[in-house]
Amino acid sequence: MKQGTTILTLDNGYHLWTNTQGTGDIHLLCLHGGPGGNHEYWENFGKELADLGVQVHMYDQLGSFYSDQPDYSKPGNDQLLTYDYFLDEVEEVRQKLGIDNFYLIGQSWGGALVQMYAAKYGQHLKGAIISSMVDEIDEYVTNINKIREDIMTPEQLKFMQDCEAKNDYDNDEYQALVDKLNAGYVDRKQPLAISHLIPTMATDVYGVFQGDNEFVVTGKLKDWHFRDQLHKITVPTLITFGEHETMPIATAKIMAEKIPHSRLVTTPNGGHHHMIDNAPVYFDHLKTFIKDVESGNFKD
Repeated sequence: MKQGTTILTLDNGYHLWTNTQGTGDIHLLCLHGGPGGNHEYWENFGKELADLGVQVHMYDQLGSFYSDQPDYSKPGNDQLLTYDYFLDEVEEVRQKLGIDNFYLIGQSWGGALVQMYAAKYGQHLKGAIISSMVDEIDEYVTNINKIREDIMTPEQLKFMQDCEAKNDYDNDEYQALVDKLNAGYVDRKQPLAISHLIPTMATDVYGVFQGDNEFVVTGKLKDWHFRDQLHKITVPTLITFGEHETMPIATAKIMAEKIPHSRLVTTPNGGHHHMIDNAPVYFDHLKTFIKDVESGNFKD
């Protein structure tokens, strides 16, 4: 399979940036978060998994920084901002890359796509990896607001809530407090290698699904309730959470009970991006999972 970057043309005419690294018979397809983020925290996965013979495939979803960014104000383009669109985009990417019997990993929003894909298209999967994503959004909202209460002073908390009531999210002081949360629970380790001179988040996509901020989900994700579908995920599944992140580990434990063949692992000193915060532990968990599935020794 071609290494490096390939631009895929979707059936709808839009183009996606994709990249393949590594050689071997094992395939791993990576789904980034956001929604509206990009692939960059997957960039070292090919190197980290090379000794297992894993080909790592990553792509930027439609609307994200390296792929086409539609004009969502055009009539009919709202159909590109639905759960079904992004789920079926995963399947189309799989087909166009020519992979099957593969592993699918997704972080945050990408982890929601993994859950949906494994339930609908599980016949194509060898294994699924849900990284830092809940099955019930309300439990996330409760948890992240509890974190905010713990780390902010009463005055800071009231200031943030006042800004949210007025939709004043661009306030510099408000954003500084958001940065405080990010430094402690999202990107605990902030390598220069993935920093940018300009923002790269696709806000058109993020706004429709998440809303204006991380604390009050007002977009389509407010209706993310997948617990009653988890039993449909029948492939071996790894659930991996950071021990110091925005997503509640209590929810991860429930998911591990509901998904028939699942294993829950946690990463010490890891935030929401624990593949960066504590890479040695994260990759040890991931490689152990892949080796166990490949050898037929996977146990819940």
